[in-house]
Amino acid sequence: QVQLVESEGGLVQAGGSLRLSCAASGRTFSDYLMGWFRQAPGKEREFVAATSRSGLHTNYADSVKGRFTSSRDNAKNTLYLQMNSLKPEDTAVYYCAASSRPYYTISQPDFDFWGQGTQVTVSS
Repeated sequence: QVQLVESEGGLVQAGGSLRLSCAASGRTFSDYLMGWFRQAPGKEREFVAATSRSGLHTNYADSVKGRFTSSRDNAKNTLYLQMNSLKPEDTAVYYCAASSRPYYTISQPDFDFWGQGTQVTVSS
């Protein structure tokens, strides 16, 4: 198993930036495909980004492409989400998640372990 703990989110003005981190403990971090998901008030949780085990490949939701960057440092057992040009519609609880599937996936049911979530609020 792997335990995931997200860093504190925060309140930021539209156009601003914020970086989230997700610290992993337990099994070998590089064994897992890592993802970011978010859930806005009154909406279902949705995919944001997924980063391959090596960190060389990341897929993004269209809504964040070009603004968000997901990366990982396997030596530090940490996943990052750099969020730039934030918009009020980015307001959500953000979750990191780990998948042990042997294939690349962005499907939520394929992610076995989840962090507790962290609130990001973007004011207009």
